[in-house]
Amino acid sequence: MLTIGTHMSIAKGLAKTAENVVKMEANTMQIFSRNPRGSNFKIYTEEEIGRFQEIRKNHQFGSLLAHAPYTMNLASDQEKVYEFACTVIREDVARMDALGIENMVFHPGSHTGIGVERGIRNIIAGLDQAITGDEKITVLLETMTGKGTEIGARFEHLKAIRDGVKHPERIGICLDTCHVFAAGYDIIHDLDGVLEEFDRVLGLDLLKAIHLNDSMMPFESHKDRHATIGAGEIGWEALLGVLKHPALKELPFYLETPLDDAGHKEEIAMIKARLDTI
Repeated sequence: MLTIGTHMSIAKGLAKTAENVVKMEANTMQIFSRNPRGSNFKIYTEEEIGRFQEIRKNHQFGSLLAHAPYTMNLASDQEKVYEFACTVIREDVARMDALGIENMVFHPGSHTGIGVERGIRNIIAGLDQAITGDEKITVLLETMTGKGTEIGARFEHLKAIRDGVKHPERIGICLDTCHVFAAGYDIIHDLDGVLEEFDRVLGLDLLKAIHLNDSMMPFESHKDRHATIGAGEIGWEALLGVLKHPALKELPFYLETPLDDAGHKEEIAMIKARLDTI
């Protein structure tokens, strides 16, 4: 069964968000762990959490995904920036784990001039102070486009991070189709080759989630601009190939395309309809 959802706003609460997922005819969702461009987060009542858990259970949601805020940069060498990032990852791993959310993804960060190796060392130290090893949640490193000094555009970056942490068993990978395409992995003409490289470097067993996005920007542009499915440079055929690939089709897919809830409902329906014709 296809497990697909989209990024959802939780401004109206966890339970209301879960209800909207059902109305959208989706069966999973991604939420931000806190304000994506700030530091605030909501504290939910036991009643709210209980209703949220009831909805996801009754409607058999697949694995849920929390996304750390964009303001978090674990690769930074600036003291205040790094301290903030360490606090956020530590608090949000614990908070999302307590909600029973299966996975939490974050952008590895930008080294801002100190170099990839030092940036990766900072990321490792930040994860080590946040993850005890007793959690149930898996923390996912996201594949990135490589814009500027961004870390994560190469699978080897993610391997170096995971290999360096104290609890690698709690670290997985989220592959973003827009990001890998912009980074120079040719998922249009050689998806099998890209996945073979992923398996060689990281291991496909570490892949826990797919961000299903088209790209406004061309191949190897190193620019992060998402397009609706089929309206970008990747296109329907290649993205349907991702959805039906034997190594990927059982994974949860999360849309981060520039649409509102009504648009995402139509997009999900279109994806399902096209898959049914293959």
